Amino acid sequence: MAQTDTADGQRSGNEARPGQSGASRTPNRWRDGGSWRRGWIPAAIALVVAVLMFFHSSVPNSVGNLGSLLETFLPWTGLVVPVLLAVALVRRSATALVALLVPALVWLNLFGGLLTDKSSGGGNLTVVSHNVNADNPNPAATAKDIAGSGADIVALEELTGRALPVYERGLAGTYRYHAVEGTVALWSKYPLSGTQPVNIRLGWVRALRTTVATPRGAVAVYVAHMPSVRVRLDSGFTAGQRDHSAVALGDAIAQEPVRRVILLGDLNGTMNDRSLSPITAQMRSAQGAAGDGFGFSWPASSPMARIDQIMVKGIEPTRSWVLRNTGSDHLPVAATLRVA
Repeated sequence: MAQTDTADGQRSGNEARPGQSGASRTPNRWRDGGSWRRGWIPAAIALVVAVLMFFHSSVPNSVGNLGSLLETFLPWTGLVVPVLLAVALVRRSATALVALLVPALVWLNLFGGLLTDKSSGGGNLTVVSHNVNADNPNPAATAKDIAGSGADIVALEELTGRALPVYERGLAGTYRYHAVEGTVALWSKYPLSGTQPVNIRLGWVRALRTTVATPRGAVAVYVAHMPSVRVRLDSGFTAGQRDHSAVALGDAIAQEPVRRVILLGDLNGTMNDRSLSPITAQMRSAQGAAGDGFGFSWPASSPMARIDQIMVKGIEPTRSWVLRNTGSDHLPVAATLRVA
């Protein structure tokens, strides 16, 4: 009986006293020491993503142009952070949470500047570039939207022989001057001269160069539509023809005698893509210098990349933005520039 009473007493002593929460007996998975032993897999993934972002230029293009493919969608690698954050919280892993700080800081270092509005006042020349889509079902409506943009200069790419007269009629009331070379064209409120095709090594014309007589002096304007790229399982990121054209266009711009230069067009590549360096190394992106956000332009229904570009040399961008959908598979991009 004494042993039984003792056992009963021990049991009663271990029972929760009145007012004592039973939750206090539940182990705290953040404080049990295991939070540093759990979550090594998400922690490792976080560090790998951080390395890929920071050293993206070291990812080789020799196999399927993987480096350029990564750089095209580089901003989206940041989505790994909230996904792994959810995993770390579910697993209650302190290790994974600490590791997540690395890709988060790398991403902010690369793209944090794009999250702020860098536009400034002033500017005296507004330009628009738009790939209007060869299969555009309503070019008249697209022309109306572009005419109402308020731009002084408009570059259009992917024009067809059937649609060109529609754009010419739709833009004639706003733009007195225009020039067409192959499948690209430029409309301007100011006189044009010296218009000629630019050989970007395609075998047909998809780029032009002209001089615009702005109120602040002559500006050389290039309009280009670089070759398309594709992602294929058997060959990877097929961008070889585009890269070849980028070298040719970069050479033409480098030899341009006019000091102030504007490049408008669908480059089928982002500013992060190393393969466009023959162009990007000598020009500034209006979006990067004076934009607000990433300025994604393609595809229009759900933009994921900025492949339509406005670039300048010898000119200061003051504002950059993306216009609304016009019915094309690309969104028009616009910028206000200060021509000194």
